[in-house]
Formats: sequence, structure tokens, C-alpha cells
Amino acid sequence: MAQRLDGKALAQKIQSKLAVDIAHESNQRPRPPGLAVVMVGDNPASAAYVRNKERACDRMGIASFGSHLPGDTPQATVSKLIDQLNHDERVDGILIQLPLPDHLDAVTLLNRIDPAKDVDGLHPENMGRLMRGEPGLRSCTPAGIMTVLKEYNIDPTGKKAVVLGRSILVGKPMALMLLEANATVTIAHSRTQDLPALCRQADIVVAAVGRPNMLKPDWIKPGATIIDVGINRIEDTESGKARLVGDVDFANVEPIAGAITPVPGGIGPMTVTMLLHNTVLSYRKRFNG
Repeated sequence: MAQRLDGKALAQKIQSKLAVDIAHESNQRPRPPGLAVVMVGDNPASAAYVRNKERACDRMGIASFGSHLPGDTPQATVSKLIDQLNHDERVDGILIQLPLPDHLDAVTLLNRIDPAKDVDGLHPENMGRLMRGEPGLRSCTPAGIMTVLKEYNIDPTGKKAVVLGRSILVGKPMALMLLEANATVTIAHSRTQDLPALCRQADIVVAAVGRPNMLKPDWIKPGATIIDVGINRIEDTESGKARLVGDVDFANVEPIAGAITPVPGGIGPMTVTMLLHNTVLSYRKRFNG
């Protein structure tokens, strides 16, 4: 059976250390770190994610500035709020909870965030720094994945890696981080031909496509490391209850893989942890220069 890469336990370990650091540093400075989360509308999944982030801030001593706006809030109002947060000395990180309502231009709003407060790592300046291999705020989910690989001594150097998905949130920054770690990287997507054959060549597969149980056991090379980013809610036909599954057919892939992340309890907790980590990095930079 594959080694399970326990992202939940690692997230708790990192958050515990951060909490100690924050308590110490807050005593030396006029205020604690501050994170502002902007949510527009009443998407239930988004609301749950925001609650989890705010609770994590409370546990760790990070000041949380939540702005929950009605679903019909106009673009100009959200833009004005971002400008205010950019200039708010209490705020080190700004997060816009995605997805936004259809009438809002998410790209324009994300680009309006001060790059120094872009704790999601999505501003063109921070993406450009990643492309150039320069220090900067990194996209949270890919950064969390790289932290998991490091924790479990899985070195991408010289390995063949396949990233399933080319989103700006996960796929593209993930490929760049693996490339920076000296892997040979292929990005696959909906137009990729013979996807199973491509995956079977990979030492590391990162699945981030949002399709439940897509990655089957005959798609992977025995001993490969499988990173499952998918979080899909499906209804159990027998019980009628919803449950979370990943993009990987976990039960059937686990006996073949060398290492695998579960869903839930794998990469999800690490995404939140890296958001908090980025907030603290921004906080330190604001005070230390």
C-alpha cells in the first residue's frame, strides 16, 4: 500500500509553530498580522471556506477583517473596498474568495490588490516572480504541495512530473514550482491525447481537474507519487448523504502508488496553512523591510 501523505497533520504542525512565532513577534510590534477576506454573495462552499480561514486566524493570533458583501454588489464597490484594504495599515494580506458572481470581473479585481498583500499569489507581479525564480508570495495550493513533498522527503529532482490541469490557481504555478525543483514537467489538459499513457510515464502526478475519481489505477506507474487536489462533493446513492472525493480513484490507486494524498485530509488543509504562512511573510516584510 502507498504511504499516505498526511496534509492535515503537517498543517497542524506548521500552524502550531506559526502561532508561537506570531505570539512572540506580536509582542515586539504594535499589532499582530492581519488578513482581510472579501466574499461576495452567499455561495455555501465559499462561506464554509471563509469560516475555516477565519477560525484558523483566531487560533493563531492573526487579526481577521472579513467583508461579506451582497451578491449584487457592483464592481465599483468591490474595487473601492480593495483600495481601502490596500491602504489599511492593519492589513498584511488580502484574499478575494472565488468564485465571484458572474457580473464581477475577477481578473480586474485580483489585479487591483497590492502585490505585497496578495497572499493568494495570483497577482501578475507575483506570478512573474515565480516564473523568474525570484522571491515572492506563492500560490497557496502549489506551495502547500511542495511543502508536503519536502516533509516526506520526496525529491522532484530528475523526476518526470505530470500536472493534470492548467488553471492559474493550481496547474500553471504547480508546473513552475516543480520545474524550479528540477523535475521534468508536462502539463496535461482536456485536449491532451492519450492521457492515460502520459500519466503512466510519470513519477509524480498532480491531479487538479475537478472530476471525481478520474485518475484510475491503470493510469499510473507502480510506485508513483500521486497528489490529489480535487475536492468533489458527490451523493452516496445508498445513504443519500454527500461525501467528498478527489480526482483520484483513491481506493484502487492506493495499492499501486508509492505515496498518495487522501481527500479529505491531504492538500486542502495545506492550502489554508500556506495562506496564513503568506500573511505572516507579508507582515514580517512590512516591519523588517
